[in-house]
Amino acid sequence: MKMIEKMQPRAGLRVLVTAGASGIGEAIASAFLETGAKVLICDIDEASLQRAELAYPGIQTVKADVASEADVARMLDLARERFGGLDVLVNNAGISGPTGAIDALELDEIRATLDINLLGQFLVVQKSAAMLRESDAGAIINVSSVAGRLGYGLRTPYAATKWGIVGLTQSLAKEMGPDGIRVNAILPGIVRGPRMENVIRSRAEAEGVSYADMEQQYLANISLRRMVDPEDIASMALFLCSPAGANISGQAISVCGNVETI
Repeated sequence: MKMIEKMQPRAGLRVLVTAGASGIGEAIASAFLETGAKVLICDIDEASLQRAELAYPGIQTVKADVASEADVARMLDLARERFGGLDVLVNNAGISGPTGAIDALELDEIRATLDINLLGQFLVVQKSAAMLRESDAGAIINVSSVAGRLGYGLRTPYAATKWGIVGLTQSLAKEMGPDGIRVNAILPGIVRGPRMENVIRSRAEAEGVSYADMEQQYLANISLRRMVDPEDIASMALFLCSPAGANISGQAISVCGNVETI
């Protein structure tokens, strides 16, 4: 195989992307579709799923909440029914969680962040493990964040889950490696898009500064002084599932322009 051919996944991979109807998840799903993969996405937003169906002919969709065991089981049953199995799991679903001092946070907001961001990844891996073991190209990509390697004041529930995802990834790599399944985490930095705009706006309000000033604070903490695009994350996902990434496992890989602090 020529080196250039090793740099992209083989055609026909069966891929599940959670929260795949917008943002990073949509970029990853679209990228896999371009390689000839069979792609199933889930999301909790029916309108976004309908839009994805129109934008990407052939994509499979299902409404599912990754924090719901019943929804996850139904989603994986659908993957078996539609694809006959699964080769790649992209655990992307997550929420930003609350912004504020630890003693000002509502317990239900903390629990929702833990359930969706961390428990959700546990559940999806648990329900998909048998299918991934049957694959000859099994791979799991858990989407964490640079907040999974750096402390993040005023965003403690979010940061705690993202550090947890790195621990989950490294543990699963050891557990599932003997079955030929590679497990890695991607740690996106400040990703351009509506979600990041909301994060910046919430933090600006919490600190009593303007949106423009807060945005500049974020950019000043990045060595390259720029945000990354969702497609940058998708490119790394493709590489990790390509023959060129065959011996990469247990890694937490930042795609962030070198975020120095947050």
